[in-house]
Amino acid sequence: MLGPSRFTRCVKIFFDLLKQRNKHRCLSNSDRPDEYIMKFISENTEITGEQSLTPEIKLRLFTPSCRFWRERPELWPFADPYWAIYWPGGQALSRYLLDNPEVCQGMTVLDLGSGCGASAIAAKMCGATHVVANDIDTVAAVATSMNCELNGLEPLICVADNMIGSELEGFDLILLGDMFYEETIATSLHSWLDHCIRTHGTKVLIGDPGRAQFQEHCIRRLLHQLAHFELPEPVKEENYGLTCSNVWYYNPQF
Repeated sequence: MLGPSRFTRCVKIFFDLLKQRNKHRCLSNSDRPDEYIMKFISENTEITGEQSLTPEIKLRLFTPSCRFWRERPELWPFADPYWAIYWPGGQALSRYLLDNPEVCQGMTVLDLGSGCGASAIAAKMCGATHVVANDIDTVAAVATSMNCELNGLEPLICVADNMIGSELEGFDLILLGDMFYEETIATSLHSWLDHCIRTHGTKVLIGDPGRAQFQEHCIRRLLHQLAHFELPEPVKEENYGLTCSNVWYYNPQF
């Protein structure tokens, strides 16, 4: 079993090695049948979640005892598995929804960059009428469906197209957890979210643990903090010393 500090290092090393490998290898997840992906996820993740901010949501995630913490990264058959980590911004966003179900009750919700699907699952558990989980990794869609089943929900609609910049109509609420990890993406999101709010009246909630790319971006001054969560000790140790995570309401009229 890996200790917390070693686990943190392994997360970073694993993703760094995958990035180096994927520079020279084109992977198409869509070429794999869902049955193969489901079997692979079942065999290479563990059902967990009890040490997160949302112990009531069960998820299939990477843990230190999973095979690929010991296996050579070049044997990983898919793109980078961001869906296999429950990131702290998503944890805060999911916790906020569970604590305030009226925020999404009866609404049509888009979880952008949905990863493991936790925030989309939380929205559905809170009574959202329609929920769409959007992630450009098709493996994330399979993982989300499996996580829905773990939590006694019907599979959600999963969309693998890049929806940033699209003409988005019909959604009452957009959820974004941990999406402000690069300045270029943050800038694209800023412009698009502003358009969605001003054109369609869409509400936007953002979960972020205080990454520099988020705190230093101009969008930060347009946000109103709704909630602050202290991260559980295991989550702190897995996320390079981050200690808390916040939920923000995006209001471009600030």
